[in-house]
Amino acid sequence: MKEIRWTPQAADDLEALHKYIARDSERYASAVVAMLASGLDRLERFPMSGRVVPEHQREDLREIVSPPYRCVYLIKNEVVWIVTIFHAARPIPKLLGL
Repeated sequence: MKEIRWTPQAADDLEALHKYIARDSERYASAVVAMLASGLDRLERFPMSGRVVPEHQREDLREIVSPPYRCVYLIKNEVVWIVTIFHAARPIPKLLGL
C-alpha cells in the first residue's frame, strides 16, 4: 500500500477548480472535487492503475483522467505524489523538477 501526498500545486489546483465551479453551483463544485478525490484514493492500492502521461512517456509519471479533468501523479518510492490537476482542454502545465 502506497502513501498519497499532495504537492502544493495540486492542492492549489483543486481549490481553484472548486472556487471556479462554485461561482455557479456550490453543490456541483463539491461533487466534482469528491469525484476527483475518490478516483485518486484508489492509488493507495493500485498506483499503476493510471495511464502513462502521453506528453512525457515516463513509467513513474501517470495520470487518471476523469473527464474533463486530468490528475497527474508521480510514483516515487513508497509515495504517490499528486502533482497537478487541470482541465483536459488545456495543455499540460510545466511540471517543475520533472
